[in-house]
Amino acid sequence: MNHPIAEPIREVAAIDIGSNSFHLVVAKVIGQRLQIVSRHKQRVHLAAGLDENRNLDHAAMQRGLECLKMFAERLQGFDPNNVRIAATYTLRQAANAHLFLQRAQHVIPYQIEIIPGTEEARLIYLGVAHTQPKSGVKLVVDIGGGSTELVIGEEFEAKLMSSKHMGCVSYTKHYFPDGKLSRKRFENAKLTARQKLENVASAYKFKGWDVAVGSSGTIKTVFEIAKQRSEQGTNALTLPLLEEIAQDLLQVKNASEIILPGVSDDRKPIIAAGLAILTAVFEALDIKKMKFSDGALREGVLYEMEDRFRHHDIRERTAMAMSRQYHVDQQQAKRVQDTAAFLFSQIESQLGSKSQLLGSLLKWAALLHEVGLSISYSGFHRHCNYILQHASMPGFNQEEQTVLAILARFQRKSLKLNEMPELSIYKHKHLYPLIRTLRLAVALHGQRNDEPLPKIRVEAEKENWTLLLPEHWEQDNRLLQADLEREQAYWQSVGWQLNIAIDPLPNAAV
Repeated sequence: MNHPIAEPIREVAAIDIGSNSFHLVVAKVIGQRLQIVSRHKQRVHLAAGLDENRNLDHAAMQRGLECLKMFAERLQGFDPNNVRIAATYTLRQAANAHLFLQRAQHVIPYQIEIIPGTEEARLIYLGVAHTQPKSGVKLVVDIGGGSTELVIGEEFEAKLMSSKHMGCVSYTKHYFPDGKLSRKRFENAKLTARQKLENVASAYKFKGWDVAVGSSGTIKTVFEIAKQRSEQGTNALTLPLLEEIAQDLLQVKNASEIILPGVSDDRKPIIAAGLAILTAVFEALDIKKMKFSDGALREGVLYEMEDRFRHHDIRERTAMAMSRQYHVDQQQAKRVQDTAAFLFSQIESQLGSKSQLLGSLLKWAALLHEVGLSISYSGFHRHCNYILQHASMPGFNQEEQTVLAILARFQRKSLKLNEMPELSIYKHKHLYPLIRTLRLAVALHGQRNDEPLPKIRVEAEKENWTLLLPEHWEQDNRLLQADLEREQAYWQSVGWQLNIAIDPLPNAAV
């Protein structure tokens, strides 16, 4: 008998570089589901190392690197495509985050993505949604070490997302220095949190939800305290219950003296700040009761990774939605996108292992290269740069958005390459071929019509590119000729070479 060949078991892993703790989750892919096989957590207190100039100190960096080195032992043999590392608030804020990322390359052989706050919120929601029974519209609240994420969604799609700069570690440093506790300090922390929530509270209450769910360490600890207070335990938090816990918590003058059952020693220093933020969220959003979920960012990263592998990439949906939002000329975008893809196919072998990811970023940049026209034609490439850098783009990490913004910025006009920001995952040399490709595609479609292009090919040798065109092409393409001559001058100004030549193999051109 012929037996079906079993699909090899695939293991995936996600690391959450949080402001308070680092988490590693490993799962097996079994059919259409994920089976968690191990979890690892290490207190790092990364946010405690941020100084007043937003620089991460050496001690905090070293704690983080030691943790990543330990996680790397568990991930030996994992394919890079099966590991994703997401860094959140503290590395978003750190002015010297690039130094940490550079040092991390020597201890763990996987790329670290710094994700925007709204993307963190979306992934947290995804982790909760996949680990909770279906329950209609959900409000998900996650209080981390440096930020608090609030999301309303239905099934597996987040609808309303925000990330606020308030976390249990950062608030502890500001409101409870040296572990000193008092009702006045607690109320000040709560008031500040309420103020930060003012500009989103009405939108969340208007949208509404069927069930509120909390995730991660602070809310988990508060649930543990609540369980210990009741013989029957509790399956939901309420505002009166939070106020009772605060009353008991503030009976002592210093966090080291806290003796509430359910509070571990390493959670004692930061629980007052976390509880103040949670209470403020309850009050601002008028939450009646809240359940707890074990799912959080790392689980969301796992499910997102598997979704990309098997089904679809949310980044594609985001790019398409954004092109419609900014009224991009879809026909022109498609022309530029197709030509950029054709040119890229001829040079991608030079880009090594990153070629597939870079090709995808080029495709999305081509689709979105005219979003800046919604502001004005004058300097639209700069408007586009700003929009792509700062817009909420679900599915894209911080550096991917930066790459899109760079490509849009340098699609036309002068090549002021000294203005390119520093990158961590990619190097500038990875982006130069993409910039050249997009510029050529934009120039070739300067007439914005459906008239077929001359048959073209490109040959590339580092910075020396040759655009091959059929004989006598310029006779019917005077404007294109002028645009390409101007493009040659732009290239020459930065030491690049663009040659225009007759194709000796015209049948090979497309």
